[in-house]
Amino acid sequence: MPRAEITDLLLIDELLTDEEKAARDTVARFVDKEVLPIIGQHFREGTFPAHLIPGLAEMGVLGANLQGYGCAGMNTVSYGLILQELERGDSGLRSFASVQGSLCMFPIHAYGSEEQKQRFLPGMAQGRIIGCFGLTEPDFGSNPGGMRARARKEGDGWVLNGSKAWITNGSIADVAVVWAKTEEGGAESVRGFLVEKGMPGFSAREIPGKFSLRASVTSELSFQDVRVPERNVLPKVTGLKGPLSCLNNARLGISFAVTGAAIACFEGAREYALSRVQFDGKSIAGYQLTQEKLADMLQEIVKAQLLGLRVARLKDEGKATPVMVSLAKRNNVKAALEIARSARGIYGANGITDAYPPVRHMLNLESVFTYEGTHEVHTLVLGKAITGIDAFN
Repeated sequence: MPRAEITDLLLIDELLTDEEKAARDTVARFVDKEVLPIIGQHFREGTFPAHLIPGLAEMGVLGANLQGYGCAGMNTVSYGLILQELERGDSGLRSFASVQGSLCMFPIHAYGSEEQKQRFLPGMAQGRIIGCFGLTEPDFGSNPGGMRARARKEGDGWVLNGSKAWITNGSIADVAVVWAKTEEGGAESVRGFLVEKGMPGFSAREIPGKFSLRASVTSELSFQDVRVPERNVLPKVTGLKGPLSCLNNARLGISFAVTGAAIACFEGAREYALSRVQFDGKSIAGYQLTQEKLADMLQEIVKAQLLGLRVARLKDEGKATPVMVSLAKRNNVKAALEIARSARGIYGANGITDAYPPVRHMLNLESVFTYEGTHEVHTLVLGKAITGIDAFN
């Protein structure tokens, strides 16, 4: 389906550099050719399209906004735009890229030793080494400081015990960036451990029964007396600053990316409404209620585009704050989810099938609404910034 010119109502393309547009358009062509024809079947069967990984690597998608070690070194705007196009294909594929780059490669790049960077990052940029990010636990999601995973020093290494849940890429990962408390036990004792596939005591199993992110691998990780050598401990960070900085990095990309799902739903619904004839032979696009839905969708897409672009520019200027990122993530994910639901209604009964994009995006966005900080958590982040009062405690 050709892109709708109306989607760029405010001529946002004019705010982008040639390099940014080229990065976006390269991934857009890949999504149109390689992703959209097959993603519905993968979603239906609950399988991840792993054969697409080499193509993502070839385009520089994996760790796109990191410098050196085989990474593309793109700016934040380019990174957001390529994630937007992946999300237009499917949240599951975009989640794979987000986790690989923002949650796994970023902490190694920012907090790892030079030996760790050389050992992991080039292979991860090439898609030969897959990573996952182990922070969330079965009983601790929004409160990572309550984690129960523990690592104790023993000899020239560490012994890790605990479990992590809802881990994207977990069952296919070659290395897991795992956050655990050490002997002191408090939040400031948290360290990052690079747990490699095959280490005795480390196992991963897929979580069954998902109705969301079905074209993605979501796993539970288990650590039973896993011996991690000192060379696999991130040396340059302690405390929750480590994992939270990774999450903030990923959230910015996600807040930009979800507009892709919204665009897919809007453009599909617009095309469907123009072709669907009812009652007196008139297309449903000519009815007031349908036009109101489409107008609301476009309005929210334009707002999300501007918000994502502004925060990404501020990130490149070193001015973006976690509160800004929370605002963007909160607004844009909610808007995308509401657009998917509204688009589903325009399709009528056809909208509940995977022959059309809205219900797949709608189900995926239910997860995005929750992960990388729930909608409610970002509400409280903003509430604290507004009032100066911490409502978390």
